[in-house]
Amino acid sequence: MGAILAVMAGFPVCAQSLQERVPTCFECHGEKGQSQLPEVPSLGAQPALYTLVELVMFRDKLRLTEPMNQQTVGLSDGDLRALSDMIAKLPAPEPISDTPDPARMDRGRALAQANRCNFCHQSNYQGVENVPRLAGQREDYLLKSLRAYKDNTRRGYDAQMSEVVYAMKDDDLVDLAYFLARLK
Repeated sequence: MGAILAVMAGFPVCAQSLQERVPTCFECHGEKGQSQLPEVPSLGAQPALYTLVELVMFRDKLRLTEPMNQQTVGLSDGDLRALSDMIAKLPAPEPISDTPDPARMDRGRALAQANRCNFCHQSNYQGVENVPRLAGQREDYLLKSLRAYKDNTRRGYDAQMSEVVYAMKDDDLVDLAYFLARLK
């Protein structure tokens, strides 16, 4: 919790409701923004604009995911901006520390190149502006998200992801998530 409070100390005082909610955010997303819970994304070093858009979508129920919809009720645009700025300053998540399977890494890398993932997510998959960081993200969350884009159950502000993964087989999605989760 100390890391969160230290980061928040650098921000102007936010609405009390935001200050009260921040510890709850990191119960699921991890103290330093690195989730330890299945299918819960790590938030550390996500671009502020991307996070802001996602938070607004949760608050306005344009993206339905509990408990996020409930956690953002009553937060102002300024609160969400302060929270997204704070998240962007958290350290990037550490990638999975296992010894990667070279064949799976090669398949994942080839899929990322063939589908031009780096065009939007940048060459190092760090994300930029309203495009999320993928490097070091939880593998299970990446796979869940890719599958949701493929079957069009994850709606967003850009249909491009659904178009990119539409023709991919599930084994491809598995290998792509494996590769991205192990990047620094």
